[in-house]
Amino acid sequence: MTSLPYYTWFQRFRKWSQTCFQVQFRRKYPARPPLNQLLCSPASLPTFVQESAVAMRYLRLLGPLDWAHFPERNLDTRWTLPPVPFAPFVAACLVKLNEQHVYMPQLRDYLVEHPALTWLLGFPLVPSRHTPWGFDVQASLLTARYFTRMLRKIPNAICQYLLDETVCLLQAELATEVDDFGQAVSLDTKHILAWVRENNPKDYVQGRYDKKKQPAGDPDCRLGCKRRRNQRASSKEPPPTPLDNPVPGNTVRVAEFHWGYGSGVVATKVPDWGEFVLAELTLPFNQPDVAYFHPLMADTEHRLGFRPRFGALDAAYDAFYVYEYFHRDDLPLDEAFAAVPFSKRGGKHRQFDDQGLPLCEARLAMPLKNTYICRTTRFEHERGRYACPLVCPEPTGDVCPVQHEKWPKGCVTTMATSIGARIRYQIDRDGDTYKNVYKQRTATERINSQAKALGIERPKLRNGQAITNQNTLIYVLINLRALHRVRRQKAGRQSK
Repeated sequence: MTSLPYYTWFQRFRKWSQTCFQVQFRRKYPARPPLNQLLCSPASLPTFVQESAVAMRYLRLLGPLDWAHFPERNLDTRWTLPPVPFAPFVAACLVKLNEQHVYMPQLRDYLVEHPALTWLLGFPLVPSRHTPWGFDVQASLLTARYFTRMLRKIPNAICQYLLDETVCLLQAELATEVDDFGQAVSLDTKHILAWVRENNPKDYVQGRYDKKKQPAGDPDCRLGCKRRRNQRASSKEPPPTPLDNPVPGNTVRVAEFHWGYGSGVVATKVPDWGEFVLAELTLPFNQPDVAYFHPLMADTEHRLGFRPRFGALDAAYDAFYVYEYFHRDDLPLDEAFAAVPFSKRGGKHRQFDDQGLPLCEARLAMPLKNTYICRTTRFEHERGRYACPLVCPEPTGDVCPVQHEKWPKGCVTTMATSIGARIRYQIDRDGDTYKNVYKQRTATERINSQAKALGIERPKLRNGQAITNQNTLIYVLINLRALHRVRRQKAGRQSK
């Protein structure tokens, strides 16, 4: 029997030694349970994790979420890089937002500096004999470039799952304190500037606001208008009135255009407890405000389990379907409605009779002449033509009491047949009930202020999916912070 070379014996011994070390490592650090289970049994944590103030702080922050049912991806699929679960990465992104790190390399350096946090989040660990905690942090974490790629690739549904969990936790926490959580909501949008040179006013760009010239820095952003207004010209000599679309010569039209996205958010305000996010949606900046309404309210109704009775929105949502959504046939008008300012673009004020027919200038009820489907607006809906009662359906022979300019043909008015088109004119916008509901609109302003402090307005990302996922996680973090404030406030009340 020939003896094996010394190098072969050394390789076998080294392989056997590594196998024994990996077995010891698995015994010492078995598969890490979800964060919510670790929160219930902190004594089972390793010693170096219990001694880390940073790891324990994030265990308390992220532990209330139901990570056990997190929609994880299939890790059995072959990948070109080591498979990293979605849950540790999403939790790490929440850490990044909470620490206000702008770039992924900053997050990776932070995880390397806190090995206990890396273990707590659940990243796959690489055993090592050269560290006191038994694993190599540098080798356990993938590169910052791969982290950025994961933020672009993860589906937004898993981020929305965490937002669902925060709403459920807030509902359960406030169930004993208030009985109308989510009955009054407010909706608003927040502009997001893309990270492109076209948004830098100091950089010369030819065709900066040409929507046909897509910025090379972000293929998903779109050109949109933040605000548009008319103001008086500062010059003493007013400019000449243009021939096309004439406006007064002493005014100029000022508009703010940006390349980017828009973030729509639905929030509810609970007196003495704070404001909470119920739904959010990110769209390109060229989408109008009304494009956010139906998707956001569908998510809100799904998370709450019921349809809110009151809504506070700005004048951009002065549309019949908004009033129709909040209206209830079994409740009076002042107990379920949308508080929206009246927009002049919707036409002059109308009055109706008891059957819901519009009244003409002579205060005569105008019967419905015919209906048709309007397909020229964003949402298809049925519209009706209401004609003069002295002419339609048959001429009565009477004369118009006010001698309308369209007489003797009779006047005709067109409006949506939805009940929301009538409620739009019948809401008492001077009443105390309307004003109290409209005050809820400040909830979205405070939520937007918190989101802006977390960097939602100017993200250092160049992809629409990455920005969408980060926006959802920002609102998850806002709800988590609000949840801990509620718990501290309840504990303070109970201690008194």
